[in-house]
Amino acid sequence: MGRSPWVWGRRRAPPAPPPRRPPGMPGRGGRPPLPALGATLGRLLGALEALVAPAERDRTRRLVREFGAPGGAGPRLQERLRRQPPVPPRLPEWPWGSSERLPLPVHTSAGLVLPRQDWEDWRGQLWFAARLIAGILDYRAQLERRDPPEPWVQAAFGGCRVPGPQRDEVLRLPPGAQPPPFITVVRNCQFFQVEACGEAGTPLPPAALAAALGGLRARTGRGGAPPLGLLTGQHRHAWGRVYRQLMRDRLNRASIGRIQRSLFALSLDAPVLAAAGGRGPGGGAAQVLHGGGACANSGNRWFDKTLQFIVGEDGTCGVVYDPAVIDGAVVAEMVDHALDYCRRPEPSPSPMTSLPLPPPQRLRFSLGPETAPEVERAKRHLDSLAADVDVHCFSHEGFGAGGALRPEAIVQVALQVAFYRAHGSLCASCEPTSLRHVLPGCTDLLRPPGPPCLALARALDDPHAEPELQLALLREAVEAQSRRTQEVLAGQGAERHLQGLRQAAIAAGEPLPEIFMDPAYALATHFRLCTVQVRSREGCWLLRGPLVPDGYGVGVGHMAPPDPHDPPGPPGGLRVAITAFACCHQTEAAHLGAALQGALDSLGGLLRRHGPP
Repeated sequence: MGRSPWVWGRRRAPPAPPPRRPPGMPGRGGRPPLPALGATLGRLLGALEALVAPAERDRTRRLVREFGAPGGAGPRLQERLRRQPPVPPRLPEWPWGSSERLPLPVHTSAGLVLPRQDWEDWRGQLWFAARLIAGILDYRAQLERRDPPEPWVQAAFGGCRVPGPQRDEVLRLPPGAQPPPFITVVRNCQFFQVEACGEAGTPLPPAALAAALGGLRARTGRGGAPPLGLLTGQHRHAWGRVYRQLMRDRLNRASIGRIQRSLFALSLDAPVLAAAGGRGPGGGAAQVLHGGGACANSGNRWFDKTLQFIVGEDGTCGVVYDPAVIDGAVVAEMVDHALDYCRRPEPSPSPMTSLPLPPPQRLRFSLGPETAPEVERAKRHLDSLAADVDVHCFSHEGFGAGGALRPEAIVQVALQVAFYRAHGSLCASCEPTSLRHVLPGCTDLLRPPGPPCLALARALDDPHAEPELQLALLREAVEAQSRRTQEVLAGQGAERHLQGLRQAAIAAGEPLPEIFMDPAYALATHFRLCTVQVRSREGCWLLRGPLVPDGYGVGVGHMAPPDPHDPPGPPGGLRVAITAFACCHQTEAAHLGAALQGALDSLGGLLRRHGPP
């Protein structure tokens, strides 16, 4: 019987019994209780209140009553969900319920753009890359020493998506397995296995890593390698078809398996033309989100990897990650740690530096004539996607003293006000949120409170509204957002529950309940605004692509205190990156950006002039 492709290497000694978990927290094989059906349906009606006309809401209320009534479809499906045993988490499709199997770049993956680095030539690029690798491995070593260990580490380091016929699966190391000692490095579309850890799992020093990268660079001239990485950026059904063809060959199985099992991927990118925006945050955002197209660095990617770091020869650096597996807050913390490591004084030479290390191993592929047309199609797709993504970046000073109001909640409310000012109405909005503390490897969608945000947006634009009223409405909206955040983090969110009920009906072969075919429900789940927020000491730009063709993706980075041990202070500066699709005439990233700057100014001025509410 063959070994599972994601179980690699020696096994450790059996781990010690885990400590007792706090009350209310599910065990390793457990899960939080299902949200109450009535509470979930009530949240659905609340979301519709600010989105649809009263006549349409009346029809939806009737469908909700029928669905949730005793003997209706809702209680029956709820009981089916309750009886289901806990299963390993599967990756969600975005948008949920979509049959399009959208590509990972822009549509699913998220990213961080690091502060621009400055070096004279490629030697500086390789030295920074070596120190960045060492810093990331140092962060991982700290995580492994925590008690209890973080459950997502096995999925993030050594994790990779695999395109399935219907949906993706995630490969991860099983508990107790020895992590692989190598990473995947990509340069000029050529893939290499590079040893990054010694025999005992100790990270290699930066000098040894830099020497390995230098040897790799000498072997990777321009041209001569088909850009197979482009295939991973295709629609998932197209990439899945090619993936199954490639995996029939023994050499391909070995090479792809090594990419999948590696701790993470590192892309050594070619310079980006300044005329294409490569010198500013917008150009850096494009490089991280999609690589700039087939003629730039999109072929220098393996988009399926959970973690992929990018170090460009021109100083453009970042990380692209799978938000269904690892949370953006964790990635920002990892980047902060790695950049701190890069600034440390160079340690004295280690005995390990002089040990003979295996040279980087080129990963080769056996390609049949059917692969070349697929690569050409992938080139056209990535070029089209790169040309279609509109990115707008700006910085903002923040709000000043916000009292007890969470700055993340204030920003989410400001986003609702901005969309109202830009489009004259609110829209379905969501913030993908990791459930790593209650359901490791799973996510839910945090939906902002529509009615309080709508009331605040109208009051802010009303010249006769008193500041006291505006402050009261701001407090109501922010507190409602904070309550919803806590509900979702505890596994009691409505969006995941509704999708579970829907999937339970499909799995049972039953007709889909009418509530899920209601036009109002379709509007409530057409997320035109998808947001993500993190705190970072390094001032990174956070990236999130739109979920729907007429939508926006908004990433907001909050400048954290310089010392991670300092208590959180007043809200600081913000770095905002907005994405939209240029082919949609209803959306423009710069237009929403101007509206958001105005909304942030309005709320900041309100808080500064009249004090915290």
